[in-house]
Amino acid sequence: MQTTVFDLAVIGLGYIGLPTAAIFAAKGKRVAGVDVKRATVDAVNRGEVPFVEPDMGVVVSGAVSLGNLVAMTEVPHADAFIIAVPTPLAEGKGADLSYLSSAVEALAPKLRGGELVILESTSPPGTTARLAAHLARARPDLWSEHLPAGKKVHIVHSPERVLPGRIMIEMATNDRVIGGLTDEGALRAKKLYEVICQGEILLTDATTAEMTKLVENTFRDVNIAFANELSVICDRLDIDVWRLIELANHHPRVNVLRPGPGVGGHCIAVDPWFIVDAAPEESRLIRTAREVNDAKPFHVVNRVAELLRDRPHATVAALGLTFKANIDDVRESPSMTIVHALASRLPHASILPVDPHVAELPEALAAAGIDRMHPLEAALAAADVVLLLVDHDQFVDIAEADLAGKLVVDTKGIWSGMANEYQPILATSKSAS
Repeated sequence: MQTTVFDLAVIGLGYIGLPTAAIFAAKGKRVAGVDVKRATVDAVNRGEVPFVEPDMGVVVSGAVSLGNLVAMTEVPHADAFIIAVPTPLAEGKGADLSYLSSAVEALAPKLRGGELVILESTSPPGTTARLAAHLARARPDLWSEHLPAGKKVHIVHSPERVLPGRIMIEMATNDRVIGGLTDEGALRAKKLYEVICQGEILLTDATTAEMTKLVENTFRDVNIAFANELSVICDRLDIDVWRLIELANHHPRVNVLRPGPGVGGHCIAVDPWFIVDAAPEESRLIRTAREVNDAKPFHVVNRVAELLRDRPHATVAALGLTFKANIDDVRESPSMTIVHALASRLPHASILPVDPHVAELPEALAAAGIDRMHPLEAALAAADVVLLLVDHDQFVDIAEADLAGKLVVDTKGIWSGMANEYQPILATSKSAS
């Protein structure tokens, strides 16, 4: 029986892998999507998306209905492979590469020679070279120096650089960096990505490509840390941080970011640690920025606890659990940290989590004693304290009248433009009149 050989196999059907598979399939490539979760595979084969991402459902369902996208649990034969598995933080703040190792072990037996293997997962410097060494040990028959050029496996790194909520747009329009272990591998990857990429495709070596993604997110993390530390200072000095930043940003060469309850997600909250782990003595600023941002959720918890020192049985409506607005992703979310910590810090208070994009109560919050998610209107009506953690559109549109008589903790500054007598500032509250 003839073995099916796909144009492309994407290993990992998460927030990056599935849209990558779908957009290649929409461009006419015969794509296999591979995932260890049977529920994810079944959903994709029904043309469904197992998470929230604008514009993605139509692309997936169309690709599946045309027969260009098929999901499976086993790695098939393919001409090219994209690895898009998680690389979370390990306990010591380095990278947990166990998912990547599993992907390589599943991939190795399917290689016949001449394939292109692309690592898209965000990785510490040197990971692509280690991936190549792993494959060489698993398949020494494909790494002999005597092999003809057409039999050599080409390995490159091309990090994803997309924003949740805009993945389908940015995957096509953003510039892309490709770093090859060989020039030939980089050129082959460039030809593949030209199928979907309208932006500029920039070629470099693999280690530089790995570091490029880390630097992009670390730059943002350091700048956010300045804003978050500034907000803590303003709390101490009783200064409206939102007005302060507005005034400072009138300088033509100043652009202070807006503070928040912390930093979350699978990129900005994680990637700087990969640099720190790779060069611990040389990354003092990066480490400090990470520590500032990691500490910010607990500053918010402390301020709420101070406000409720004499009201131990208060009801707190916690608005938002995701790590950014208008998505369903709670990975590394500071809002989750805050709500969990409040449940422990205020055992007699009622904590009412509200998030229009999160249907089911996350397990971590259930373990903290929180019973369920709550609808916005009911939570606002019951609340003594309204704690704004995520600037979802539904929360931005809350009317001032709905906050009347309540203590408000606005960690995003979305209500700072209300009436003069009502000016909630970061982690400091005033009762609405």
